[in-house]
Amino acid sequence: MPYTAEISRTNPTCFIFLVDRSTSMNDQIGGGIPQRKADVVADAINRLLTELAVKCAKEEGVRDYFHVAVIGYGATVGSAFSGTLAGRDLVPLSEVADNPARVDERVKKVPDGAGGLVETTVTFPLWMDPYADGGTPMNRALRYAENLVKGWIERYPAGFPPIVINLTDGESTDGVPTEAATELTSQATADGAVLLFNLHVSATGGSPVTFPASDNGLPDAYSRTLFGMSSVLPSHMRAYAAAQGQLVGDTTRGFVYNADITSVVQFLDIGTRATDLR
Repeated sequence: MPYTAEISRTNPTCFIFLVDRSTSMNDQIGGGIPQRKADVVADAINRLLTELAVKCAKEEGVRDYFHVAVIGYGATVGSAFSGTLAGRDLVPLSEVADNPARVDERVKKVPDGAGGLVETTVTFPLWMDPYADGGTPMNRALRYAENLVKGWIERYPAGFPPIVINLTDGESTDGVPTEAATELTSQATADGAVLLFNLHVSATGGSPVTFPASDNGLPDAYSRTLFGMSSVLPSHMRAYAAAQGQLVGDTTRGFVYNADITSVVQFLDIGTRATDLR
């Protein structure tokens, strides 16, 4: 069965996040909460990197089960890491954990034990900053990811396939991205084809379309293109999505349209759900 390779320090896998940084990411996200789409996406990825580091932390430190790239595409295409990691592509998770660009303090509401909420201050490491300028060169971003994936597969030909997660709010401005997506997902390890998941961040509000099994009901050609580019969720991800309350089937794809803040966070959680770590 594909997508069952054990993930270990000697046979890791990789996550490549493609982050739309076009000018329109300055717009507020749908759903009634006044936050820029760029801020929501950056916060979600920074939070996920912390969670991955915690998940892989053992007594001796963070184990390199995963290598991570965060690629921004807008006025330029390339690494979106800030600080010490600036300009780097795939970085072992232990190095990511040790090198946040900075650590902010955030106010968070937590239960007070008596049915109410109290505010507390928590630390929030940041590896990437929100940025929004330029067009949406999705083709270039997918080709960039393809080059990273090819190099990765040469190093780990039997490993769990790379997972590429594209977060965007608009149509590609450098041509239809279908061919680039097909060439990316035609790359494969012995355990299966590269996975490409797509999340469309909404400015309009309304109900998100989460993990659909077909493109029925999608509103336009653009949304159907993103759906068609998206890989079918492997069985372990489908099982986890179902446990999170998602309606899934054998043809459910890693795709969300019209995402709000909650959908962004849940999408990243499901899309980076790994098989057993050893």
